[in-house]
Amino acid sequence: MSMDSTAAASGRVADALVTRLAAHGVERVFAVAGESYLDVLDALYDRRDAIDVVTCRHEAAAANMAEATAKLSDRCGVAFVTRGPGLAHASIGVHTAQQDATPMVLFVGEIAREDRFRHAFQEVDLSITFADLAKGVLQIDLPQRTAEIVDRAFQLARANRPGPVIVGLPEDVLGEAGASATGEPPAPVELPAPSVERIREIAARVGAARRPLVWVGGSGWTADGIAATRRFAEAWELPVVTAFRRKDHFPNASSSYAGELGFGTPPGLVERVRAADLLLVLGAPLGDIETGGYRWLDRTRSAGRLIHLHRDAATLSAVFPAGLALQCDVNATAEALAALEPPARMPRSWSDWTRAARAEHVAFIEPVEVVGDLNLSRVFRQLRADLPESAIVTNGAGNYAAWLHRFFGHDTHGTQLAPGSGAMGYAVPAAIAAKLAHPGREVVCVAGDGCFLMSAQELATAAARGLKILFLIINNGSYGTIRMHQENRFPGRTVATALHNPDFVAYARAFGLRALRVARTEEFAAALTEARAAPGPALIELVTSVVDIAPGKRLPASDR
Repeated sequence: MSMDSTAAASGRVADALVTRLAAHGVERVFAVAGESYLDVLDALYDRRDAIDVVTCRHEAAAANMAEATAKLSDRCGVAFVTRGPGLAHASIGVHTAQQDATPMVLFVGEIAREDRFRHAFQEVDLSITFADLAKGVLQIDLPQRTAEIVDRAFQLARANRPGPVIVGLPEDVLGEAGASATGEPPAPVELPAPSVERIREIAARVGAARRPLVWVGGSGWTADGIAATRRFAEAWELPVVTAFRRKDHFPNASSSYAGELGFGTPPGLVERVRAADLLLVLGAPLGDIETGGYRWLDRTRSAGRLIHLHRDAATLSAVFPAGLALQCDVNATAEALAALEPPARMPRSWSDWTRAARAEHVAFIEPVEVVGDLNLSRVFRQLRADLPESAIVTNGAGNYAAWLHRFFGHDTHGTQLAPGSGAMGYAVPAAIAAKLAHPGREVVCVAGDGCFLMSAQELATAAARGLKILFLIINNGSYGTIRMHQENRFPGRTVATALHNPDFVAYARAFGLRALRVARTEEFAAALTEARAAPGPALIELVTSVVDIAPGKRLPASDR
């Protein structure tokens, strides 16, 4: 008897749930085991040849791994956690999925149904707790609705603007009989492509502009869609910018690429956004960070110059009114735009505008001078030179990431994994998820000392799996971003930002990693070669000066 027929015959809710996961193409789940969903763990044991269960050391890491997995595939990431504290820990990954529009389903072991509303041990009302963080909160209360609820969770997570969905699993229902997992899962809802008339209208508006700018971002992109966007932009000689932490949405080496919008955007690029007389926005939500706190665009005159294409109708014109707003598949749109014939003759001002934008970006990513002995701008230039284009680089949050984003380029889709939510502790679990998803590609985790120690225990997961990941830890002994803001607002009155760190090399070696320390720029190349040659995971600690707080920015002389 096959596994599917066994599950159908037994009728146990846990078996039906796991069978339904397989029907949705789930090949890997991330979990911290809990007694509240023991039946599901037992059902996963029967499916161990088809569904890989990754044992994590913290629920936040499990949720972040599921979110990172979804970012790389645009399919739902899946994690299992237990109730109460486990659920609270996992909420950080739920928040990142919500902010970054990432499809994810989080299954939560729950108290028994008869104990609800009695303040039972570790009881949490999922609907109240996640009303603002999740797209939806569902519960499997009746065995016969198991397949329906699972299907609905996956459909909801991917629909319109993707996001996280929570599914509660009362511990007393999981072992009950009467559940069925038969039937095909629902087909994904297809997004429309713009009509021929709308594509022609877009072409006419772009062709009539003198200072056009293409703005690419959001989730749901494919490699083919990005390649089509490149063909369109280069054929039409259009400058292209990418949204915050979406640099891999357009090849950075392209003659059209003009930079990233977000923290650390150069003033010249901000002025180009303000000066553009036509903004063609493909997939980007025009959110807080990529619009400079909603200040780089003027909503009172945005309609006259904004064409906004997005998969979610509610996102269109949400803050900035668009003269043309289309709910559509951005990949199909890019293909249609790439098929257009460019104007027979480009306006000279237009060509000059594009070349100048590119030249400014090229100048901006040149290495900068620093006070300390280790120059991160040159370190990331070296890293880019040595790694293949297909390498996946992850990071969390902190000023250290400004060095990475500015001086490390991306030319291949799916090579940047970073939380648009600005969540610390993301880099390590994201790197593990990336290596599991793409074992044949190099994966590099870049984390600050503060960011790293929020998920450093997951080195145990990397070591247990023998994952060949390179961890780069940037140690300046500070919560650097907050320290920088303290110095700006309250000079000389820093508190709670200095860090007393462990010996990161010894820490990594305790997990069995090859580990090295680099304190000078000229030492990095050899250390990188040695670490990449290690048979398993390796770590390089990069000791930097806190004075070099960000590219081109230094702390006051009194703090040196």
